[in-house]
Amino acid sequence: MNFRFSQKEETFRAEVREFIQKEFSSQLKWHYRPTLAPSIYGLDSDDQEFMKAMSRKLGDKTWLSLSWPEEYGGQSSLFLQNIVYEEIVYHICPGIDPIGATFFAPTLIKFGSEEQKKKHLPGIAQGKVCWCELLSEPDSGSDLASLKTQATEDGDYYVINGQKTWNSGAHQADWGFILVRTDPDLPPHKGLSYFMIDMKTPGITVNPIKNMLGQNEFNDVFLDDVRVPKENLLGGKNQGWYVTMATLDFERTTHIFYPTIRAYLEQLSEYIKQGEKHFDPILRNRLSGLFIECEMARLFHYRAIWMIEKGITLTHEAAVDKMFNSELAQKAAEFGMHVLGNYGELLPDSKYALFSGWPSFYYLDTVSYSIMAGTSEIDRNIIATRGLGLPSA
Repeated sequence: MNFRFSQKEETFRAEVREFIQKEFSSQLKWHYRPTLAPSIYGLDSDDQEFMKAMSRKLGDKTWLSLSWPEEYGGQSSLFLQNIVYEEIVYHICPGIDPIGATFFAPTLIKFGSEEQKKKHLPGIAQGKVCWCELLSEPDSGSDLASLKTQATEDGDYYVINGQKTWNSGAHQADWGFILVRTDPDLPPHKGLSYFMIDMKTPGITVNPIKNMLGQNEFNDVFLDDVRVPKENLLGGKNQGWYVTMATLDFERTTHIFYPTIRAYLEQLSEYIKQGEKHFDPILRNRLSGLFIECEMARLFHYRAIWMIEKGITLTHEAAVDKMFNSELAQKAAEFGMHVLGNYGELLPDSKYALFSGWPSFYYLDTVSYSIMAGTSEIDRNIIATRGLGLPSA
């Protein structure tokens, strides 16, 4: 197996890196280096406008749609697309709508009609339309098939009533995709349908929820008699579970934490070199071990995106990719706090804070990594059943 990138790919990486260094500046209040910037969904209005402008610039370069088939304006190259994401995540820059560009668009390409693709793909490719995911409910998270939000037919429309929660970016999204129950008489997984929904539709109320970083990142979304045209149904009536599983597979392969982990470990390595701690064998062993795991995370990710690019159906590979990356990020964040001691707890407003106070943000932010896009427990069950052939628990 050849682990080297081609000359074309390395040249493209250099182009992306040059663009990032030119366009992304310290004008962002939270743009610490290195850092995992607080979620783009929690930005204030000025920074949000900057992010949207950067998204449009990425769209102008056609870098948001590199993985798409050529007939939809792409280059059918998931690896080139991944290079863009790697560099952006490593250098901690905003600019990509992580929902629309990375896992809704592939779902739309796979299941959507030509009319649906023509209507929605251009806005995503151009970086002009932001999407959100409306799946989880107050009593239906890991057991998503138990959801209660219902859609009933009314002429050329479906009328949706219910509540969704923990919806990242719903307060800033233009459109969303939603899973609802369209046939309560069918078994839980078989009576669900998947819709595209304009977030400005009357009857939608969005209430932001602050996360542990104090940001309005998540949301409760209430739907009261929301009328959605039947043409917005994706994948067919009562086929929503299959569409959603594809979306989640795409999502799990887009949570690429290893570039940020590597950036943080490099910074910690430099910090350790400056003092007596570089003689500590325990720190040296843990740091080198995390670097090894970071390389493993990268290769797990490459395997998953290679399979997608080759048209090979994923069984458990996306779960391995996402689980390993998310848990490694948590281990790296914990290691950083151990290395920095009490300095790691300081926030950016402290003059004594190291790395601009970012380690405390990272430590809090990574808590959710093993929950998002399916918990680690769910991922382990997928690996056990689909990967190892064990019976369901």
